[in-house]
Amino acid sequence: MVVVMKASATTAEIGNVMQRAEALGAQTQPIYGQDHTVIALIGDLTRVRRETFDAMAGVLKTVRIQDPYKLASRATHPEGTVINVDGIRFGGEEVVVMAGPCSVESRAQIIETAMAVKEAGASVLRGGAFKPRTSPYSFQGLGEEGLKYLAEAREMTGLPVISEVMTIEAIDMVAEYVDILQIGARNMQNYGLLQAVGKAKRPVMLKRGISGEINELLMCAEYILSNGNMEVMLCERGIRTYETATRNTFDLNAIPVLKRSSHLPVVADPAHGTGDWELVPPMSLAAVAAGADALILEVHPDPESAMSDGDQSLKPERFAELMGGLRKVAEAVGRKVASPGEQESVPIDADGRRAVLA
Repeated sequence: MVVVMKASATTAEIGNVMQRAEALGAQTQPIYGQDHTVIALIGDLTRVRRETFDAMAGVLKTVRIQDPYKLASRATHPEGTVINVDGIRFGGEEVVVMAGPCSVESRAQIIETAMAVKEAGASVLRGGAFKPRTSPYSFQGLGEEGLKYLAEAREMTGLPVISEVMTIEAIDMVAEYVDILQIGARNMQNYGLLQAVGKAKRPVMLKRGISGEINELLMCAEYILSNGNMEVMLCERGIRTYETATRNTFDLNAIPVLKRSSHLPVVADPAHGTGDWELVPPMSLAAVAAGADALILEVHPDPESAMSDGDQSLKPERFAELMGGLRKVAEAVGRKVASPGEQESVPIDADGRRAVLA
C-alpha cells in the first residue's frame, strides 16, 4: 500500500502518517517526488486499513500495490527515479555511457583507458578489481590495488567510477574508492549481499542473473530498496538460452518492460549480452532506441591481450566511432548522450580513499 500525500502536505502531516503506520506494525519508506510525497507501507499490513489514512490531514489517497515488488513498482513512483552521481544523472533525459576495461590489469592500462573513454565522451569509468570467474585459475582481479588505480584514474579524468562488490565484508572498502557499487549477475540472488548494499551509502547497479526472470530481478532490487537505499539501477546483460551463436541472449524486450514496470533507471550491457565486439555497436544503438537510460561498455587498449573479456571489448577508436552513432540515435528518440562532467569536490586521502561517504 502507498499513501499519496497532497502537494500541500506539511512535514508534520507526513510524519503523522508514518507514525500511525508504524504503530500498526508497518514499515514506512517516504518517496519524495516532484509534485507529491508518497509513503510506501511494507511488511506486515494485516492491521492496516486504507480508511485509517484516508481520513488523516494531508492525505490525497491510498493505493493498493498489486505487484510483489512494492518499492520498485512504477505504481509507487510514477515519475521515474533520477540518480545523481557527481552531476551525472541516470534516469533523466540524457543517456549515460559507462566505459572501461572488464578488469583493471595495471595502473598504466586503466589510466590510458580512462583518458581515452573520456575523450570519446563517456561519463563514467568502469573497471573490475574483484573478478568472479568460471574457473578458479583465471585472473581474479587486483583487489584493493585495482581500486586504488581506479581512484587515481578518477582524480586524473574527473570520471565517477563503478566497480563490482562481491562480498558483504568488502562493501565498506569498495565504497571508499568507488561512486557506484555493481552487483554482478552471479550475485543477483545473493540476498545477504543485497540487504547489505541496501544499507550502504552508494548508488547500486544490479545486474540481471544469468537465468533470471524480470520479476526476479525486480524482487532482488526490492531487497536493496527495502533496506533504505533508493538509488538502484537495473541492468539487462543478457540471459542464458538454448542459442549458442552468442555468449548470451541480449533481451532487448527487457528494457521497455522494465521501464513500464519500474521507476528505476535501466542500464544495458551489450558486451556481456553478446560476447562479441562486432555485435556491441548495433546492440548499443538498439538499446538506446528501446529506452535504456545508460550503457555499460567494455573498452580495452589491446583487447587481444586482455586478461578477461577481450573478445567483447572495443578498442578506443571503435568506441569513439560508436559514440558518434549513439548521439544520432539518442537525438532521433528525443534524448541526448550525457557529456563528461567535472567531478564534485570529495575529500580523498593519500591512498585514493574517499574520506567521507556521501
